[in-house]
Amino acid sequence: MTLSQHGSGEHRRGAASTYSLKEAVERGGFYPSLVLHTLSEALDEREASHQIVHVDTHFDMEEVHRHITVLALAEDVIVVAHLDDHDLEDDDGPAFSHGDSPHPRRADTVARISTEVVPVSRIRSLILSEVHRSPENFTPDRSLAEVSLNLTWTGGARFDTYPAECGNPECVADHGDTGNWVPEDIALRIAATAEGDTAVDEARGFVRALRRASIKHAR
Repeated sequence: MTLSQHGSGEHRRGAASTYSLKEAVERGGFYPSLVLHTLSEALDEREASHQIVHVDTHFDMEEVHRHITVLALAEDVIVVAHLDDHDLEDDDGPAFSHGDSPHPRRADTVARISTEVVPVSRIRSLILSEVHRSPENFTPDRSLAEVSLNLTWTGGARFDTYPAECGNPECVADHGDTGNWVPEDIALRIAATAEGDTAVDEARGFVRALRRASIKHAR
C-alpha cells in the first residue's frame, strides 16, 4: 500500500492529520522502517486518516528503554501497534557468522512488535482527559498542556488499590484495601512539554475522528 503524504499546516476540525502516518512514524525516530512495514501489513491496503504516534522513554538503573505505540485510524478499523527492544544476553539468541570468520557473533538487540486490528464497531469506551493552562484565560483555539486517552474494546481493565478508611479521623484500625476498576486496553498520556503542541493537537484530532467513526459504524 502507499502511505499518503498530507501537507503540513493548521490542523482543522474534521480534516486529516497534519502529518501522514509515514511522516509521524519517521518523526518518532524509533525503528521507523520496521514500524511502517508492520503497519502497512496490518492496514492491508487501507489508508490511515488519523494517527497517534507515542514514543515513551524510561530509565532502568544504567539502561535506557524506549517503546513506541501507534494508533492508526483507517476507515472502519484501528490498527494498534507496539514495539520495544532489548539486548540479548550472551547465552540468548542464535549465532550469526560473519564471512569466513571462525568466531560467530551474536545479535545484540532484538525488537518485538505486536499489532492488533480492531473494528471501530467494537470500541466500548473512549475517554479523553484534557489539561488546560490558565483556565481563567481559556479560548477554544489555545493549545492544551496535555491530554490522556483511555481506549477500551475487550473489557480489559486495571485495578487501582488504596487503603480503605472508615471515615473516623481518629481511627487507627486496619480496614484493608479497596480500589476501583479502570477499564483500559490502551492508556496514553501526551504532554506538550515533552512531545510538543502538535502531538497534543494530533491526539485530539484522532479522538474526534474516532468518535465520528464509532457513531457511523455502531452496530
